[in-house]
Amino acid sequence: MVDSRPLALRSLTTGFLLIWLIAALFPFAWTVWGSFKVEADFFSRESWWFAIEGTRTQAQTGGSFTLAGYEGAWIKNEFWKPVINTLIVTLFVTCISLFVGTLGGYALARSGQRYAFWVLIAALVFRAMPHMTLVSGYLLPFFQLNIWGVLPTTIIVLVAINQPFTLWMLHSFFLSIPKDLDESALVDGCTRFQAFRMVIMPVMWPGVVTTGLFSFLLAYNDFAVTSMLLSQDNQTMIPKIASFLGSIQNEGNVMFAVAAVVSATVPLFVLVLFFQRQIVSGLTAGAVKG
Repeated sequence: MVDSRPLALRSLTTGFLLIWLIAALFPFAWTVWGSFKVEADFFSRESWWFAIEGTRTQAQTGGSFTLAGYEGAWIKNEFWKPVINTLIVTLFVTCISLFVGTLGGYALARSGQRYAFWVLIAALVFRAMPHMTLVSGYLLPFFQLNIWGVLPTTIIVLVAINQPFTLWMLHSFFLSIPKDLDESALVDGCTRFQAFRMVIMPVMWPGVVTTGLFSFLLAYNDFAVTSMLLSQDNQTMIPKIASFLGSIQNEGNVMFAVAAVVSATVPLFVLVLFFQRQIVSGLTAGAVKG
């Protein structure tokens, strides 16, 4: 297909996209590059060129690049433990949220009752509340029941916070699927659940993947809930990275944090690239109805 747009417009569009792409990728690329330097180079106040050449990195380590940041984070500070905790939390939060969200979203989308509208409004109000407000209400009963600081407790809270979002997203996707599919399956002898599982869900797959990815990111990047509900031994990645930066009382190592940030971000790029087609299909599925 020949692009009929004027040359000036095409050049302007291409230039804008290139500038946007560079601006979006540069911070991450710079962080990846800096993770292989020492702090005196990457955070040099004399010249940013030190981070390019690695002058002080070479003086301290004998080479232009070093793995000291990764070694300090992964081996010295056992960053692999928060990684495992994060995988456990995100896996369970995503699976539980999708399981409840698909069933609830389908039921609300096919329900003709007025209460369905008010259930969605209540979910929206709950989702709009600040996470810190919700978490503070959980603290006292968790302390009394002696279940504070463990992963299952955090999973339950994150599911509760995330469920309204998945309910709204999947409800919208189900509305875009014609009811004729359900009725045809019922006429062919399927039960309501069989129609849901064998007819509707295959059509809903892009929407489920998209919603699942957002649920995964919510649990993966959460700081407020995990930092308040998890003990030091059960930390996930984001609170652990924050601890590398230190505090007023304790001196941190910022290069450990930089290496950990790179380690935590790379899997997200891979995940998005792997599911990019399903994500695009899911984001555009709700735009067409009937």
